[in-house]
Amino acid sequence: MGFSGLRTYDADIETAFAFLCDVDNATARYESAGDRDIEVLRAEADGDGFVIECRRVVEVDLPGFAKKVLQPSNTVTQTDTWGAPEADGSRSGTYLVSVDGAPVKTAGTMSLEPSDDGCVHHIEGQITVKIPLIGGRIAKWAEGTARQSLEHELDFNADQLDSD
Repeated sequence: MGFSGLRTYDADIETAFAFLCDVDNATARYESAGDRDIEVLRAEADGDGFVIECRRVVEVDLPGFAKKVLQPSNTVTQTDTWGAPEADGSRSGTYLVSVDGAPVKTAGTMSLEPSDDGCVHHIEGQITVKIPLIGGRIAKWAEGTARQSLEHELDFNADQLDSD
């Protein structure tokens, strides 16, 4: 199942990129979503790019059909890998979100591109659930949850970046 989100920030690409790679901002973003036990496992340059990897505990309100195979409290690891800037300053990258002990993964792409007013942050994702019989139903439900989380993340970023 797929989802996407798009937000324009008042900040330029360099400022937005630095914000997205900042450990304190990543922690605050997850805390604002209600996540807990947030741990930054890695935040480092990777050539001209950057990798930030965080682990956190996420609570979800599971639908009845999913309660037999999934838990409402999950440890999630997210790895964001950004590439080097292009000639126009734009950046692109990938991310992977895995749920410890569950056959659920979210993976996708992200980009920061210049705009007249700052930059545009675009994220696309795909959810895969490898559970026989009900995996498709869980993926469809998880897509809605992922969209809500993505909107919260983009709103948080915009609130912080547009207030500077």
